[in-house]
Amino acid sequence: MSATRTPATSAIRSTLDAEAQQAVQQRLQPLLVDLIDLTLTSKQLHWNVVGPRFKDVHEHLDEIIDEYRMWSDSVAERLTSIGVAPDGRVQRVAGDSLADPAPESFLGQDEVVAAITDRIEAVARATRERLDGLGDADLVSEDLVIGILDGLEMQLWMWSAQQA
Repeated sequence: MSATRTPATSAIRSTLDAEAQQAVQQRLQPLLVDLIDLTLTSKQLHWNVVGPRFKDVHEHLDEIIDEYRMWSDSVAERLTSIGVAPDGRVQRVAGDSLADPAPESFLGQDEVVAAITDRIEAVARATRERLDGLGDADLVSEDLVIGILDGLEMQLWMWSAQQA
């Protein structure tokens, strides 16, 4: 039994057929964009947070940035492993991101907490939607996305608890 070949421009073999590859790509590529956007937005907020809880918020942002970087790498490598070239270029992220840009000015800690909580919630909701039918195409990719969603929802809890 031979492995399914991807488009002629790719030397990467995949055990998924072209239809499954496309189904996975349609869900993972936007997730990759969302995670890179969260990374960059969180870093922007990290640099510009001010207020009495500066250190706590500043360091908490660094923690989630590390998670976004790890998750985006996992998503990109999953795409690659099924023979799909991931696109994490700044032009792609800027063009595909649905979120408004982070402010370029200093922000009070409460504004930062609200901004990152809203973004995490939006990405978590979109990630949950991307699960629909993903397991039919590829259980491994579904498992990856479930793990990321679990982490996003954990972050949503921790950030929204700071708004109470």
